[in-house]
Amino acid sequence: MFQIIPEVAACSEALSVIRRDIHAHPELAFNEHRTAALVADRLEALGIETHRGIGQTGVVGVIHGKVGSGRAIALRADMDALPIQEQNSFAHCSRHEGRMHACGHDGHTTMLLGAAEYLTQTRNFDGTVVLVFQPAEEGLGGGAAMIADGFFERFPVEAVFGMHNWPGMAVGRFGVTPGPMMASADRFDIVVSGHGAHAAMPHQGIDPLVAAAHLVQALQTVVSRSTDPLDAAVVSVTQFHAGDAYNVIPGEARLCGTVRALTAPVRAATRLAMQRICEGVAISHAAKIEFEYHDGYPPTINTLAEAQFCRDVAAEVVGADAVDWALPPSMGAEDFAYFLEQRPGCYVWLGNGAGSGGTHGACMLHNARYDFNDEVIPLGVTYWVRLVERYLASSGS
Repeated sequence: MFQIIPEVAACSEALSVIRRDIHAHPELAFNEHRTAALVADRLEALGIETHRGIGQTGVVGVIHGKVGSGRAIALRADMDALPIQEQNSFAHCSRHEGRMHACGHDGHTTMLLGAAEYLTQTRNFDGTVVLVFQPAEEGLGGGAAMIADGFFERFPVEAVFGMHNWPGMAVGRFGVTPGPMMASADRFDIVVSGHGAHAAMPHQGIDPLVAAAHLVQALQTVVSRSTDPLDAAVVSVTQFHAGDAYNVIPGEARLCGTVRALTAPVRAATRLAMQRICEGVAISHAAKIEFEYHDGYPPTINTLAEAQFCRDVAAEVVGADAVDWALPPSMGAEDFAYFLEQRPGCYVWLGNGAGSGGTHGACMLHNARYDFNDEVIPLGVTYWVRLVERYLASSGS
């Protein structure tokens, strides 16, 4: 059924032990010291050229093929956990209060380690494979930190590839989308300043709550009336803070939230529309509105040729019928986007399980009962290996 490499299948249990060890010892962004040491020590034990401390806690391994063709590609896995209190009770449950691997980065790291071991033993490719074990994917931009630390200057690869498990997708399925795969993720802070007054005499003040409430409603028109219906965008106000008494109109209200878009033009246009609405609401309510927009992760955009290539590699592993092509993109975000801004590449989904009620690997990401499904480890390892062997195929083969 699946074309799993026999040697990889034979190592599945040992890899599962590594994955569960990492799961039991989760570390947050830029604090992945134990995990980074585990990765680096294992790479060095395999005889792989290893670089520690890139982008603070990142690790990079370099494997050269049988022939030094001068070509090079990068495979990336993320290492950090989330600030979530785990609610599972299995033996490898998090041993640290308020931290857990709720997104499967423990599995991603393990699959890349498994690929490293096989590729080191066989070296059935020409050129160089750069293994990227990235810190701080969960919101703090570890990918950008590694790039700022000279990643592409030190490791001049021609293409980059990433993979993420996907709950709700059956084990043995891959998802590949050309173009936008995930959205950008920006934040905004809005402060509405009025003039405080007694709640029984509102005419003596300028009510920032009324202005802020109007602003919440008006911001919804950015997507419904200022964005092309064929484009995707999200503007969500997620916080509204104001006042602390029943009979006092406060002098200030604060709104916070997130903005998502799948392309740079829509992202820029959304920001401008929000600024315009803030200015208009301020005038109409005689209030002062301060609008701060904070750029976060850019959209994750796969290049067409690399997406088609990854589709073919996945089909080799699980069969063409088990590869979902051109899936709708997710409005979640990923800082692998920073790598894709620098080089061609592709980011794919790997099915983590399609059970129900959080069983069989189907519990959604960032859930306190999530766990990576060890059944997919050999599939992920085999995918990485075949990708390398295809992309850096020997000129004599």
